[in-house]
Amino acid sequence: MNPYQLNAYGMALKAVGEIVQDYDSDKMFPALGFGAKLPPDGRISHEFALNGNPQNPYCDGIEGVMEAYYRSLKSVQLYGPTNFAPVINHVARYASSVKDGSQYFVLLIVTDGVISDMAQTKESIVNASKLPMSIIIVGVGPAEFDAMIELDGDDVRVSSRGKYAERDIVQFVPFRDYIDRSGNHILSMARLAKDVLAEIPEQFLSYMRARGIKPSPAPPPYTPPTHVLQTQI
Repeated sequence: MNPYQLNAYGMALKAVGEIVQDYDSDKMFPALGFGAKLPPDGRISHEFALNGNPQNPYCDGIEGVMEAYYRSLKSVQLYGPTNFAPVINHVARYASSVKDGSQYFVLLIVTDGVISDMAQTKESIVNASKLPMSIIIVGVGPAEFDAMIELDGDDVRVSSRGKYAERDIVQFVPFRDYIDRSGNHILSMARLAKDVLAEIPEQFLSYMRARGIKPSPAPPPYTPPTHVLQTQI
C-alpha cells in the first residue's frame, strides 16, 4: 500500500474496469474477494463481498469498486489457499437464471496467478461454458502464469473429467506486458483494451448462435423533445 500511488492490483482493476464498464448499463458492479480471513472471527473465505455487505455486494462504478477494495484491505487478512472456483460458481448461478439472451455476464478476475484448486476451477469453467458468461483473467506481478494460460484454453480447450468446455470462455491478459519498467504507467490503454476485449465478441456470439437467439429489434433512436414557443405580439 502506497498512499501516493495505486498498487498493481489497483492499477489493473482501474484500467481494465474502465474498459469493461462501458458495456454495463447501470454501472453497478458486484465485487467479490477471495482468499482472506474475515473479521470478526477470522474465518477463511473465497467468496466475500468487498464492500462488507453480502446482501448487496454492488459497488457504484469502478470508483466504487476501488473504494471497496482498498477499504477491505484494511479489515481483512490476506490468506491462502487461493481458490477460484467459488467466485466462478457464484457468477454462474446468476448466469444460469437468465438464459433467454437478455443478459450476458463477464467475470473479471485480478490475480497473481497462484491457484490452489485447479481441478475444481476447470470443472467450474467447463460447466460455465454452457452459460451466458465470459471470464477475463488479469495476471498481476512477475510470476509464471502457466496455470492461467492453461485456463485460457486457446491452445488446448479446457476439460474436466473427460468433458471439454462447450466453448472457450476465458481470456487471460498478463498486466506486466502493458506497463513501463517503473510499474507505474500503462504504456498503451488502447492496446490493453484491445487485448482484454479480444475474445468477448466471439464468445458472446457463440453462445447466442448456439441457442438460436436473435438480436432484439433496436430501440428507436433518441429524439430530443421539441419545444414550441408561442410568442404574442
